Amino acid sequence: MTVAQVAAVRAQIKSTFFEGLAPAELNAVLAGARYSRFPAGTVVCSQGMPADRMFLIVTGRARYFVLTPQGTKILLFWLPEGEVFGGMAMHHHPTDYIASTETIRDSTVLVWDRPTIRRLAMRYPRLLDNGLILAAEYLTFCVAAHIALTCKTAAERLAAILLNLAQGIGHMAPNGIEIEVSNEELAQAANMTHFTASRLINQWQRRGALIKTRGKILLRSPEKLIVTENESE
Repeated sequence: MTVAQVAAVRAQIKSTFFEGLAPAELNAVLAGARYSRFPAGTVVCSQGMPADRMFLIVTGRARYFVLTPQGTKILLFWLPEGEVFGGMAMHHHPTDYIASTETIRDSTVLVWDRPTIRRLAMRYPRLLDNGLILAAEYLTFCVAAHIALTCKTAAERLAAILLNLAQGIGHMAPNGIEIEVSNEELAQAANMTHFTASRLINQWQRRGALIKTRGKILLRSPEKLIVTENESE
């Protein structure tokens, strides 16, 4: 990136990946990246392909997903501004991406090729430390999701997804927290049918916990996402 782009990104983005870096170190890391734009719906990297680039979201939003052998798309979790994906590019041994990542908004992204990000990580070990912190957060999410799938009801799973999304990609609105997500996406993330997700959303809307509009949910009273017996699958 140019000096002007580096200055603009530094003023715009806050990321765990950059924590602990001195100003000169951060400038060097940013200078090693390319500044790219991806329209919404772009698959930026695909599972099973060589992990030859690493990315950081400056503006916009993305999400991880995987495809089953039968072609079913399974959503994993959403990535807000400041999050890194494609971290396998930092690995010592050449490897492949574990999951695919797609933009769900028009996005601007920093892109490091594998040789560059590895060279920077060797020069500034704090990048490796921060990368491990991010990996641990992703693993924690995956463990929680697996426990939810095996031990929780459909309503409990969906409520947990909504609360996690509110914390991760939600933004404050006059009457609550607005989340850009569809019923279909929620159903996929919570491993349930579209019908079940819609039924639960409607029940919670009648209760006053949220307001559903096309492609969005306004979470008004998270404490009202109470699970009752008739909200089980």
